[in-house]
Amino acid sequence: MNLFPIILAAGQGTRMNSSLPKVLHTIGGKPMLQHVIDCCGDLGVEKMAIVYGHGGDLVQDAINKKNIYWVLQKDQKGTGHAVAQAASLIENDATVIIAYGDVPLIKTKTLNMLANSLDSCILSVLTTKPDNPFGYGRIVRDADDKILSIVEEKDANDEQRNIKEVNTGFIAAKGVDLKRWLKQLEPNNKQGEYYLTDCIGLAVSEGGVVEAVVCDDPLEVQGVNNRIQQAELERAYQVVKTEELMLAGVTLLDPKRVDIRGILKAGKDVSIDVNTVFVGDVILGDNVTIESGCVIKNTTIANNTTIQANSIIDTAVIGEACDVGPFARIRPETVLKAKAKIGNFVEIKKSTVGQGSKVSHLTYIGDTQMGVDVNIGAGTITCNYDGANKFKTIIGDNVFVGSDTQLVAPVTLANGTVIGAGSTITKDTPENELTLSRSKQVTIKGWNRPTKNKKTANNNNKENS
Repeated sequence: MNLFPIILAAGQGTRMNSSLPKVLHTIGGKPMLQHVIDCCGDLGVEKMAIVYGHGGDLVQDAINKKNIYWVLQKDQKGTGHAVAQAASLIENDATVIIAYGDVPLIKTKTLNMLANSLDSCILSVLTTKPDNPFGYGRIVRDADDKILSIVEEKDANDEQRNIKEVNTGFIAAKGVDLKRWLKQLEPNNKQGEYYLTDCIGLAVSEGGVVEAVVCDDPLEVQGVNNRIQQAELERAYQVVKTEELMLAGVTLLDPKRVDIRGILKAGKDVSIDVNTVFVGDVILGDNVTIESGCVIKNTTIANNTTIQANSIIDTAVIGEACDVGPFARIRPETVLKAKAKIGNFVEIKKSTVGQGSKVSHLTYIGDTQMGVDVNIGAGTITCNYDGANKFKTIIGDNVFVGSDTQLVAPVTLANGTVIGAGSTITKDTPENELTLSRSKQVTIKGWNRPTKNKKTANNNNKENS
């Protein structure tokens, strides 16, 4: 089948009260328009068209997808007018699917059903039966239950407003037919717009059969016009994602308090606590535990690792049987080898921490290559930036760094080095030796603690009274 989707994405979305084009507002961390593009792409199409208008440059910059024809709708004169802007791209033998950039939960299988229904009709329309049909165009049928037309809410009479079946806006038709109907559209309505829905009446007037594909889940075809609807679809999206995880064997201590804003793949016997957020592409191995309050972005975490509470991990690779947190921050380009330990209030940036090495608390490690079985004491920092350039710290195997140490890069700590607490290390150290730098400790005999004289004390008392 020669499928050609046309996605309408020109509206400003004034009820969103935002400077951002409506279709760029996100569901699950991804622009709504990108959801629809991905859905249409899964149909196996070679090309699709996007009709854009408000914030066109922003829309095009935000969408990362090839094989798209961008079509400008300079003046918004209705859905029929929008589709007409892309008419020159429509091949006569193509099966055209009209979709909407603000309906992010639409499914590929639903669009397939819509397209395949053309085997028995000249035009197919996607309908649904929401609890409250207010605001939707109603599907008008004859006594034999055949579709006659679609009447918009503002143009409907009282009897028509009582109809429960509504139009979603999604239609499918052959290119040659659709182009013929588009030329016949007229703005004979209260809005003075060219309605795409009038194609249904034109098809019927020609003696053609119009059939409906009924979508059982109204949320799948619900558009977003305000922040309340956006939040409603966000939660519906998260329910689907969390249920997929649980069916795959993941334990979610409270599915309502886990957010997936990207793609999360998890192995067996994974446990995820509350208030956790996954962003981008995240992979969790077997027996991984994610405690509460964590944010994990574009990261791979290997088997048997625990991420303790309130830790943030961004674009990192975490090895097997590691222990991270609580309150740890792992920044981009960090690699933790197997059995590494990163403790509370530790920040790691653009560094490799070797197998079995420990950075237990209150430490910053940046631009560092660390060997195996290293122990970094509390309060240690790598001084890797001189205000203009970054420098690297090399720490060999079996190194012990005492607390409150500054490692001034570029510097290398050779295998087996021991650094005494409170040192500032500016030069490379030899293997298996103790290195330290500190001021000489002295005691001043006979020293007296300062005391306040009576006059000063009396003045202070008056001021505080």
